Amino acid sequence: MNRSIIALSVLSAISFNTIAAHHNHDDHAGHDHVVISGDLSVSGKPASPHTVTSNNNFAAGLNFEDQRAFENNDRGLLVPLNKASKATLQDRYSHLHEGQVIADKSPDSVNPSLWRQAQLNFSAAGLYEVREGIYQVRGTDLSSMSFIRGKSGWIVYDVLMTKEASAASLAFFLENAPEKELDVVAMIYSHSHADHFGGSRAITEAFPDVKIYGPEGFIKETVDENVLAGNAMSRRVGIQYGSTLGLASATGVVDAALANGFSHGEVTLVAPDYTFNSSEKFETYLVDGLEMVFMDTAGTEAPAGMVTYIPSMNAVWAGEMMYQGMHNIYTLRGAKVRDSLKWSKDINEMISAWGGTVEYLFGSHSAPIWGNQEINQFMALQRDNYGFVHNQTLRLANNGMTMQDIGSFIYDELPEQIRTSWHTNGYHGTYSHNARAVYNMYLGFFDMNAANLNPLPVHAEAVKFTAYMGGADAVVEKAKVDFKNGEYRFVSTALNKVVIAEPTHKAARKLLADSLEQQGYQAEGAGWRNTFLTSAQELRVGSMPGTPKSGSADVMSEMSVTNLLDFMAVKVVAKQAAENPFTMNVKVTDLKEIYFVEMSNGNLNNIIVESERKADATLVINKSDITQILLGQTTLETLLKSGQANIEGDTSVLSKLAAASIEFDTSFEILPRPLAGSEVDAQLYQ
Repeated sequence: MNRSIIALSVLSAISFNTIAAHHNHDDHAGHDHVVISGDLSVSGKPASPHTVTSNNNFAAGLNFEDQRAFENNDRGLLVPLNKASKATLQDRYSHLHEGQVIADKSPDSVNPSLWRQAQLNFSAAGLYEVREGIYQVRGTDLSSMSFIRGKSGWIVYDVLMTKEASAASLAFFLENAPEKELDVVAMIYSHSHADHFGGSRAITEAFPDVKIYGPEGFIKETVDENVLAGNAMSRRVGIQYGSTLGLASATGVVDAALANGFSHGEVTLVAPDYTFNSSEKFETYLVDGLEMVFMDTAGTEAPAGMVTYIPSMNAVWAGEMMYQGMHNIYTLRGAKVRDSLKWSKDINEMISAWGGTVEYLFGSHSAPIWGNQEINQFMALQRDNYGFVHNQTLRLANNGMTMQDIGSFIYDELPEQIRTSWHTNGYHGTYSHNARAVYNMYLGFFDMNAANLNPLPVHAEAVKFTAYMGGADAVVEKAKVDFKNGEYRFVSTALNKVVIAEPTHKAARKLLADSLEQQGYQAEGAGWRNTFLTSAQELRVGSMPGTPKSGSADVMSEMSVTNLLDFMAVKVVAKQAAENPFTMNVKVTDLKEIYFVEMSNGNLNNIIVESERKADATLVINKSDITQILLGQTTLETLLKSGQANIEGDTSVLSKLAAASIEFDTSFEILPRPLAGSEVDAQLYQ
């Protein structure tokens, strides 16, 4: 065998949804980040008269006179970004954005609220003083890098997404820091998403003695969240972030909600030396002599996370709990639904614990908030917004409203205070998909309408629908009328059936893409915009380069043997495997662990055991060597020949597993792609 079964099972498919520049990662972890195909220019079709009217009407309901967020962005600026630090992100958007001066001057093809958010994000670009002893580098990545003065040196809180961005930001800070002679002595991760730990090796390479801290469960959750469905998430995250849409433009990518975008480079991970909140909700700890109070927030924005209060500074570090917008309860790339009720309650805990004394609120994204009254108002509205999504969704559900309808009508339930605030708007998580997530969390996908319980498979259903509607040509003619009337949502619904049923129908394909594009132009959510526009692109010309391919070497090395064996099980074709049952011990010598693996009834099971069991074969290998295989630095064959690994008994179990396992299609079809020569409007993508 040229590679071990483990390598074959994992290497080709794990992405974690953060991307390295020359590899291509989630959670994303968590935010789900990708490399954009930067040499592509997307011109897009013009905004239709209905889209222009829709965006103008949307703008009329926005309070552009409220410029407080821009004022906070500018407050405390010490030094603008230099050439090296601008190159990590800002330079990719400087041809499109200018900041506050054009915040109310959105192009026809961009939702005016999203455009304003893009200008807000663009205007954060430099080294800022939050207060004496707290500084932030903003505008170099999806997240910000914060520096806190400890007793002997700097404590860095969240270290961006890539090693390159982190190194540039660190150098920029040290060059301009108020105390340039101090070292970085501690590094803290707020939660288990890559834009908060991915630049860690830049810090440890510059300061090898740095102490590293994180939330309880940090490593486990970083790896676990995206392993088993990693290939599907990787494909989907490319769409959510518009990774194939090329250069930022008024008809393409304009923003990523939390920042304009994210840096390109290597995602790294150095494991924490100590994790907080292993047994209590609150933990007080001295980090470089500075008293910090850590509060566990696991299960809100991330499965492992925390916020921090610094009593001597009256400052709260909010991590990812709050920013200038609403976060995802469900992320479009796919992930387990987050608990919006716990999110709301944890913010309430922060208010209860620290609301009386806090004077500075700063976090991973967006500018800080200053002053006790303004901070408490901000936190209360953030708390109530997540509570609103949870409680009103369940109120409507308990009155019989279905998930689909709740996604549409939740906007009608918005109180004036929430509706008119900028920082509750749905730039990352929209009210529509967040409300549907809450419904799904409690009630699942089924609405109890028996007609929806056992539908036909997608293609068979599309064929029947198209026939019932009078055939593809008839549907297209009706859709043309609705398109002219601005009924893009239903045009997309109807023509989706037609294109699935008849992929070669060019008129249907073209009009479906046009209807999705106009919805993208109207979308307030950055993920919605990118999803609509990328879907239109794939309908017109097929999948373009730019989707994620492989993951962070550091993150992959942290995968447990259980992670690997579980993922192998996902790749097994049950019918084939059922014909070739086997048992195998896997002895991981450097970890002193033994796993019993059993192929039974087409299912691959694994369990950690205290001693070897009677089995068809026993594989003896080091975890460090498994990692080397995963990274393509060695092969099982090489290890067996050198004696670094050994297999005893029936060696055919490996070939049985290989024969029953498949490799995932990393660019599987979502919408029917056009056949070669059948593309439509290809001139839009040059």
